[in-house]
Amino acid sequence: MLRFYSADEVHRALAFPRLVTALERAFALGAAAPLRHVHALDESDLLLLMPAWRAPRAVDGDAGALGIKMVTVFPRAVQHGAATVSALYVLLDRTTGQPRALLDGEALTLRRTAAASALAARLMARSDSSTLLVIGTGKLAPFLLRAHCALRPGLRRVLLWGRSPQRAADLAHGLRAEGLPVQPVDDLALSVRGADIVSCATTARDPIVQGRWLAAGTHLDLVGGFTRSMREADDEAVAYARIIVDTYAGALAEAGDLVVPLGRGVITRDRVVAELAELVRGERQARTDAAQITLFKSVGTALEDLAAAELVVATHAMGGAPSGTDEAFRAAGERGPSPDSPG
Repeated sequence: MLRFYSADEVHRALAFPRLVTALERAFALGAAAPLRHVHALDESDLLLLMPAWRAPRAVDGDAGALGIKMVTVFPRAVQHGAATVSALYVLLDRTTGQPRALLDGEALTLRRTAAASALAARLMARSDSSTLLVIGTGKLAPFLLRAHCALRPGLRRVLLWGRSPQRAADLAHGLRAEGLPVQPVDDLALSVRGADIVSCATTARDPIVQGRWLAAGTHLDLVGGFTRSMREADDEAVAYARIIVDTYAGALAEAGDLVVPLGRGVITRDRVVAELAELVRGERQARTDAAQITLFKSVGTALEDLAAAELVVATHAMGGAPSGTDEAFRAAGERGPSPDSPG
């Protein structure tokens, strides 16, 4: 019988330490993950398809995997009381092609996106990093906070900035109730200058983070922009940094934070020194010295969705979510007013 996993079940199955381990393995093994297929249904409505598959391996008995995320972006849906962005993930049997499971696509995306950033920060940020700043108060922001904190228990200061100070204060209050030491901040420039890790999850089209604010040794995580017209960091920030991407194919085709400065000649292609799989496999070095500014740019890859969906099904097959998960799963009911990346 085909099983549907609700948002709550997805969140409960994907505790961040376990999910990061699963993503690390997925990037190490690799999978076929074409760029998202974007289909315009009319002047406003979009259908996005994100397939990924992994071949069976005789060496370790891996049966392989196959899945696809379907995302709709319907701006007029709000007139009918529905969300603008909706997503569903279909996990299929790699041998027979038969559907194995359906999963809430939004919960899967929020979890795997935050986990990928936390994995990149573990590999790229200084080991003595003690201050995290998250920029943005949309749906993804609290997951980024939880993921970074779950993987980096040495964080002493966790800061949150948003365009709406009240929303930042409300979100910080809710996260403190989960036991996370989150403080809202008003001065963005000052906060960036004092942060060791800056994680930016916005839908900005004009740069928010300025290169002149970045201190030596900072790790900059750019998560929100997923099209060529979106920018979260200015040219100066990109020019200063050692750049690593989730995938070359996705980031160099879709990320405005890289495509625009490349087009202007601010940076050249060789400044993008690695993709995440190369770091995981030890093929490229993430950071060459403590004073270096590192930049991770992600636009999302279907490889992450596939790994997360497999983990959800495996976790529930073993009897459900493990005890001691990374937070009290208030996340399952978290719904912010601002849109996030559909990928």
